[in-house]
Amino acid sequence: MGKIWEFFEHLDEYVYVSDPETNQLVYMNQKALKSYGFQSKEEIVGLKCYEVLQGNSAPCSICNNEQLRPGYFKEWEYYNPVVKTDFRIKDTLVEDDGRMLRMEIAIDCGHSGDRETSMDYHEMEAAMNQAIRVALRQETPNQTLEVLLELLGKTMEADRTYIFEKNDHGHDDNTYEWAARGVIPEKDNLQDLPPEVCDQWYQKFAGNQNIVTENLSEIRDTDPEMYEVLSRQNIHSLVVVPLYDDEKVIGFYGVDNPPAKYIDFASEILQIMGHFIVSSIRRRNLVRRLEIMSYTDPLTGFGNRYAMVKYVSGILPQTKIGVVYCDVTGLKRVNDEEGHSKGDQLILRACDCLRGTLKEFDLFRIGGDEFVALCRGMEEGELYREVEELRTELDRKKVTMAVGAAVNTLGAVGFDHLLTEPERRMYQDKAEYYRKSGLNRRRQ
Repeated sequence: MGKIWEFFEHLDEYVYVSDPETNQLVYMNQKALKSYGFQSKEEIVGLKCYEVLQGNSAPCSICNNEQLRPGYFKEWEYYNPVVKTDFRIKDTLVEDDGRMLRMEIAIDCGHSGDRETSMDYHEMEAAMNQAIRVALRQETPNQTLEVLLELLGKTMEADRTYIFEKNDHGHDDNTYEWAARGVIPEKDNLQDLPPEVCDQWYQKFAGNQNIVTENLSEIRDTDPEMYEVLSRQNIHSLVVVPLYDDEKVIGFYGVDNPPAKYIDFASEILQIMGHFIVSSIRRRNLVRRLEIMSYTDPLTGFGNRYAMVKYVSGILPQTKIGVVYCDVTGLKRVNDEEGHSKGDQLILRACDCLRGTLKEFDLFRIGGDEFVALCRGMEEGELYREVEELRTELDRKKVTMAVGAAVNTLGAVGFDHLLTEPERRMYQDKAEYYRKSGLNRRRQ
């Protein structure tokens, strides 16, 4: 019995099959082979789908493999800048010899790839509108931004597209980047740029001007700092526009080395898309704030129980973890007799002690008066020295806190038992305190 995709061998539309685990091409029909310049199926063996079909050097940010399932088609529209054609696309999963493969049928909606003329402004605008529609269908703001940059870069035939944002101390960070196939990514090298590097750009942004540089040599003498940064990246031309939020410049984004045929209208296209980029950045920031709130104890700023579970889930098995389990003694009495504001002050003094001594630890508030400190890769001797420093600080600050500590190996004990021994020792410490002090434990 033949493969299911062989039915489409001579279909006058594009069909390909790939392995979603490896991204390797398994099949292209005659229409697809010819359009991408191949003579036979043997030529595509071992090639990655994103390299051949999209001209990418890494998996596509618009890839929808995780959304596919057998028996159902995921339908969407897309302008492919490699063959310069608008497609109506149908994606699904098919089974072959016990493995699931991605099959895509792409229906040509116009703009033939055989056309020699480049896109005019209106065609570019239409392509960008389609890119925005595709990007806004993504699940997260980060994915939206990544897809926008990818489609912008491909449509404008650029080497790189990128977003820079002002960080908390006024420097510039390259936060998002797309690089064409064969172009070296630069994002990691462009973090925390001092203000003087982009100073002339921000002066122009303040005057509502964009940056259009057709030949990098133009700025060798007028902006030597920027010339040095750009020349190291093999940039010879660029278009950059500012990003505004509430009339304040929060950063910029742009394209590197677009063809001369697109330079004239690139800045206008980028300005239009800039509104969608800022909207996505706002949504991203909101999601981040909500995530921080969901994982943070509002009084202390420590992580909550959910944050602790997430932290432990990210630790590799067989990793040693130093655990300190603490309980603020007497909190109930303070709340009952002096009021909850005094109780909050007691909690915050205890937190100051934890923060000041357990500096290598991640700190969590897991109950009203209970705290846990975790540090991966810690040996017992070091842990107990840290605990003694904590006890000294507690005495100095006149805070009574029961403390238990132990080193566990993740994997040797599960998460549920990670705290068992430190908690047991904490209760021993608490009982000893009440025995020596003669206080009524139930009233504390």
